Amino acid sequence: MAPVILYPAIDLKQGQCVRLAQGDMARATVFNNDPGEQARIFEAKGFECVHIVDLDGAFAGHARNSEAVELILSSIQIPAQLGGGIRDMNAVAYWLDRGVTRVILGTAAVKNPSFVREAARHYPGRVAVGIDARDGMVAVEGWAKTTTMSALDLGKSFEDAGVAAIVYTDIARDGLLQGLNMEATLALAEKVAIPVIASGGLASLDDVRRLLQPDCANLAGAIAGRALYDGRLDAAAALQMIRAARGANPADA
Repeated sequence: MAPVILYPAIDLKQGQCVRLAQGDMARATVFNNDPGEQARIFEAKGFECVHIVDLDGAFAGHARNSEAVELILSSIQIPAQLGGGIRDMNAVAYWLDRGVTRVILGTAAVKNPSFVREAARHYPGRVAVGIDARDGMVAVEGWAKTTTMSALDLGKSFEDAGVAAIVYTDIARDGLLQGLNMEATLALAEKVAIPVIASGGLASLDDVRRLLQPDCANLAGAIAGRALYDGRLDAAAALQMIRAARGANPADA
């Protein structure tokens, strides 16, 4: 079983750290005006990697929060993965050259799969596919449009592409603290060979505990957002639980 990683999310809207409800830009709550500071807070808490999303970029189709992303990258020593508006090889190269460990390609996976395959070949281990689903169907362009493709079909289409991971988000739960959609996430993880990262709705230590059960062995981790920002999820306790499951000394957490 690969070690589960808990990724704290930094979602960027107009340079601020926000959380959305169900992907709705009109339902954004600002949690920090300084993305670099927020990243340092997460690093100090012991997180191993941060998950960054350029929300404006996801809608625009190109980077809109570059300054904020670069501030985050210069503020921390831990790895960072980035998604939102990365739609061509120039954008992939730009961010990987500037210190992003892994890029996440979402809309491009539906609209330009050959580009995703090319990126995965050119940058082995550094390209992930983001699958954002509403009622099992893939949504694109910042979740503004729902396609006729199922999350499972999209995931399986990249099995031979060499992508490092799938970030699977249940849009209906995102930002609502209702718990992860484990049924849909595990159904995907069981049917694809690519490691799956769960996203959308993580609310408490119970969700973290669930991720560490034997039937979640195919999951590579989960992304936590609003629950971390509003204090519902105790970061220290969550990370201690994960490290204990790895066989490490819980006191190290």
